[in-house]
Amino acid sequence: MSHRDHDDHTGHSHNHHDHSHGHDHSDDIEPALQSLIYQPIEFSGIRTLNETESNSGAKVIQKTWAQRLDAQPRVTSDSDEQLLIFVPLAGAVKLHSILIRSSTDNSAPQTLKLFTNKDDLDFGSALEQTPTQTLTLSQTSDVQDVPVKRTLFNNVYSLTLFFEDNYGDDATRVYYLGFKGEFMRLNREPVEFLYEKAANPRDHKLVQGVGSLGAQGSGHGL
Repeated sequence: MSHRDHDDHTGHSHNHHDHSHGHDHSDDIEPALQSLIYQPIEFSGIRTLNETESNSGAKVIQKTWAQRLDAQPRVTSDSDEQLLIFVPLAGAVKLHSILIRSSTDNSAPQTLKLFTNKDDLDFGSALEQTPTQTLTLSQTSDVQDVPVKRTLFNNVYSLTLFFEDNYGDDATRVYYLGFKGEFMRLNREPVEFLYEKAANPRDHKLVQGVGSLGAQGSGHGL
């Protein structure tokens, strides 16, 4: 299987499903805002391999919490179902969980492999190397809060997300991607960052179905 970065290939298209929601989220659970990591992300350094539209992976990560249910932007894989996203951080992060929203159809990613502090991975090396942890994602349009094994993610300067497969579609689609954890000062004191600066608290409602989804697959490197 060969891959290449399709940043210059924007003509490719897939048939997309409408992911509008008819129910009201006003009574949903409010997240712990102080644990959402947003400001430490170096958005200009995000790289996505095998995306149909240039910078769509970065745009999905740039979505604010209030935009988590928006159908656009989204990142869609190009030549096959695999996506690889590199996310650099401005300092050390203690990662607690991955927040992700996909869909109920077969384009939802299934296997997500996480690699810490590796800035040179491509599809070949991601398949060959042992991930820091492998997660199994659900086929749902709710925001999933998938915990990681914290002892393996105590000193994260960059995170690579390898979406290895999905539930059977030719393309994988992701609509929202976020992170929960603690950003560390140089003196190792944790810094609490709000997900959105001066956000309306009423916008910070977690969609139905968010809970502690068990991360399937054992962490490596213990």
